[in-house]
Amino acid sequence: MQKVKMKRTKMDKFLYKFEIVRLLIAVVIAFGVSFGILAMFTPHPVQAIVDLIIGPLTSVRRFSTVIEKAIPLTFAGLAVSVMFRANQFNLAAEGALYFGSLVAATIAIFMGGHPIFVTIVAILSAGVVGSIITAIPGYLKVKWNVSELVVSIMLNTIILYFGTYLFNHYIRDINSAYAASYPFRDGVGLPVLLKNTRLHLGIVIVAIFVIAVNFFINKTKWGYKITVTGNNEEFAKSVGMNTPRIIMLAQLVGGFVAGIGGGVEMLGLYTRFQWMALPGFGFDGVVLNIIAKGNPKFIPLAAIFVSYIRIGADYMYRQSGVAPEIVAIIEGILIILIAANAFLAKWRHKMTVDISTRELNKEVA
Repeated sequence: MQKVKMKRTKMDKFLYKFEIVRLLIAVVIAFGVSFGILAMFTPHPVQAIVDLIIGPLTSVRRFSTVIEKAIPLTFAGLAVSVMFRANQFNLAAEGALYFGSLVAATIAIFMGGHPIFVTIVAILSAGVVGSIITAIPGYLKVKWNVSELVVSIMLNTIILYFGTYLFNHYIRDINSAYAASYPFRDGVGLPVLLKNTRLHLGIVIVAIFVIAVNFFINKTKWGYKITVTGNNEEFAKSVGMNTPRIIMLAQLVGGFVAGIGGGVEMLGLYTRFQWMALPGFGFDGVVLNIIAKGNPKFIPLAAIFVSYIRIGADYMYRQSGVAPEIVAIIEGILIILIAANAFLAKWRHKMTVDISTRELNKEVA
C-alpha cells in the first residue's frame, strides 16, 4: 500500500509540474503570436506588447479594476462549475445573472426599509430567481430528456426579451438622457472599499462563495453525489443515488450563485439598471472552467487572468492605438492557447507512460 501511495504521489507531482510548464509554454507562444499580429498592424509592436503585459500594473486604479472585473467572472465560473460537475451543459447562468441583476435593481428602486436590509434582500432575491431560471433546463432534462444545452441557449434569449419588456414598461426612467431605470434608493448598494477606485464589498462576498462552493463540492455528501453522477450517471443509479434530484440540486445551486453574482455586480457598480443586452459573464464562465479544468478552487485565478488580459488589452488600445478588433483577436488567441487541453498532450502521455513503466519495473525488481 505504501508503494502505491508513493507512486501516486510521484505521478501527481509530475502532472502538477507538467501543467505549470504547459501553461508557461502556452503563454509564451500566445504572446509570440500576438506580437506577430501586432507587427502587421502597428509600427511599434514591442511597445504595444509591453503595454498589454504591464498596463494593468501601472496604477492602483487599473489593478483594482482587474479585481473588480474578476468578481462577476468568478461568480459565473463557480455557477458553471457546479452545473457542469453534474455533466449538465447548462448555459442558463448567463440568463440567471442578467435577470438576477434586474430583480436586484427593481428591489433597490421600490423597496422601503433600511438601505442595508434592502441591499441584502435584493441580492438574495437575485439568487433565488437565478435558481429558478437554471432549474428550467435541468427539469426538462430529467423529466423528458430534453437537451439542456439547447434549452438554456433559447432560454437566455427569452429571459433577455422578457427582461427588456419589464424594464421598458415598469422601471425605465423616461426622463433619463440614456436608457436607464429609475435611480436606486439612497444608500442602497455595496460600499466601495478602496478610495478613488470602484472596488466594492463584492470582493468579500465572492470570496465567501468561493470557499462555500469548494466546501460544498469537496466536503459534503451532496457534492460527492454530484461528482459521482457527473462522472458516471449509470453507476450512480446502480448504487441507489437519486440522480434526477442530484442533477436538479446542481442546477439550483449553480443558478443561485449566478443570480447572486448578478445582484452583486448591479448593486456594486451601478446606481441605475442599464443592461440592454446579456452581459456575457455566463459564457465567460465556460471559458474559466476550461482554463481551471473544472476545479472551482482555481476559478478565481482563471477569472483574474482573463480580467488582467482584458484590462491590459484596453490599456494597449489606449496607449498604442491598436484597433479594438485586433485587441479582441489577441485576447481570443491568448485564452484559446492557454485553455487548450490538447496542447502538449502527446508529450504528457509519453512521460506518464515512462514514469508508470519505471515504477512498475522497480516493483518487479
